[in-house]
Amino acid sequence: MSEELPTLLSMNQVVRLTTLSRTMVNKYRVAGDFPRAVPIGEKRIAFVASEIHEWILERMSRRTAA
Repeated sequence: MSEELPTLLSMNQVVRLTTLSRTMVNKYRVAGDFPRAVPIGEKRIAFVASEIHEWILERMSRRTAA
């Protein structure tokens, strides 16, 4: 199987990457303004790295559009 699996990021990694607090990430999630989490365990979630990167790039494009 040559297909690459997506990279998953933990909440802590997402917080570091986006510089948002965990609380703010969750507020964006509830509002539907953040990539959906992937449930990976009973009390554990992760995020698809490429979706987080796209979210960051979209925020950056707003900076140049304003």
